[in-house]
Amino acid sequence: MATDALSDVLRAVRLAGALYFDVAARAPWVAEQPAREMVLPKILPGAGHLISYHVVTEGRCFAGIIGAEPIAVEAGEVIVFTKGDPHVMSSSPGMRANPVTPDAFDEAAASPLPFSVNYGGGGGGPPSVRLVCGFLACNAQPFNPLLDNLPAVIKAGNPQGSDSNWLGEFIRVAISESTNKRAGGESVLAKLSELMFIEVVRRHLEALPPAQEGWLAGLRDPFVGKALSLIHRSPARNWTIEELARDVGLSRSVLAERFADLVGMPPMHYLAKWRMQIASDLLSGGSTNIATVAAETGYGSEAAFSRAFKKIVGVPPSAWRRRPGHDGPHPMVRAVV
Repeated sequence: MATDALSDVLRAVRLAGALYFDVAARAPWVAEQPAREMVLPKILPGAGHLISYHVVTEGRCFAGIIGAEPIAVEAGEVIVFTKGDPHVMSSSPGMRANPVTPDAFDEAAASPLPFSVNYGGGGGGPPSVRLVCGFLACNAQPFNPLLDNLPAVIKAGNPQGSDSNWLGEFIRVAISESTNKRAGGESVLAKLSELMFIEVVRRHLEALPPAQEGWLAGLRDPFVGKALSLIHRSPARNWTIEELARDVGLSRSVLAERFADLVGMPPMHYLAKWRMQIASDLLSGGSTNIATVAAETGYGSEAAFSRAFKKIVGVPPSAWRRRPGHDGPHPMVRAVV
């Protein structure tokens, strides 16, 4: 049941893939991604959160957030920077470069597909590493329990290349699309990159140690996971902690303590915040009136909903609807291989 809550959050945050690069590099080489605030307006206007990823299809390289220890990434592996932090990709650890300029993203977005990049190796010869690099974006506000609980960096995959799940399939298709340049490749990679990210999250969830806390650990707990699924299945229901505990099969006090220990907040607080995430998405659509949004999120009146929304989100519903870029990332953003 807990996986339903994960699917619900992924739907609500409107994950979208965009702007892909087919990279061939010859050692020595280094590339540095700038701050997310520079990248987002160039490739995903209106997006609230940036996720960067790099799939190594041949060879080996190093990747890491600036100032952190570099991580070795081999063919068949993907490294995901879940918060879009500035980071370095290089042939050896400890290398630095000037960040990629805004002009480079403008050029990529305006160029005919596919878009390829070559780094380093003035002496020629075959590339020492090949990568498919790209970006994902989603709505981070007002409440995104998934992004709030992911580590800044996740590495996943099988360096032996025998991976048979979605991650392995993404790598195989990425190689095919960048090699054969088939029509429709941007749409294929846009959707597959979303599936790749979901698979990376699932693997991270499965690998969490038993003592781990946080929303993802709550999904895995049989009782808290069931409570989360019930909340996500029926967010407009007039839940009480007593009803939720009865349906989960625990006492009121035990569920409240267990939920707060893992998720970091009481169940009713989580319900209220998740309702605001649903409401913000409905408001961003532009066509649903506030009274309907109130009813669909479990509030008996528009006034009660407006008070709750302003308390949790910080602005009235009408102000949220009017904010710049309120539509968020388009579900099919132009992609470059």
